[in-house]
Amino acid sequence: MTFTELFESGEKSRKLSHFASIMRMALVNGELVDEEKRLLTRFAEKLDITPSELAKIEKDPSVYPMNPPNSAEERLAMMLDLFKIIFADNEIDDNEKELLKRYAIGLGYTEDLANKLIKRSIQIFEGGLDLEDYRYLLNRK
Repeated sequence: MTFTELFESGEKSRKLSHFASIMRMALVNGELVDEEKRLLTRFAEKLDITPSELAKIEKDPSVYPMNPPNSAEERLAMMLDLFKIIFADNEIDDNEKELLKRYAIGLGYTEDLANKLIKRSIQIFEGGLDLEDYRYLLNRK
């Protein structure tokens, strides 16, 4: 196996792992709602997940264990993907919060950072921005 093939294989594994984690979060409340299905399809395309891989993951997401990235930017992007899925139905429950916390810790965040990230992200997704945060986001390039 060449170095390039090894890299591509590792990258594919990370994408499958990330998507399986997203699927686990989406399935935490039972059946998928239409908005969750739409987002999952979009994420599958974005992550180059084939229809057969998608079906396998939907049947049993635990087939692909978590494979955290090294980059803080990638970890944050993965958390954002999960928040989009969770807030597809415009609400978050305690089970989803706990799964988010475990996932964040699995990605390499400390428990304290995971709690802060989740708390702040919930505020953002629920529209709980204060004027200072709103101004910062508007002026950000």
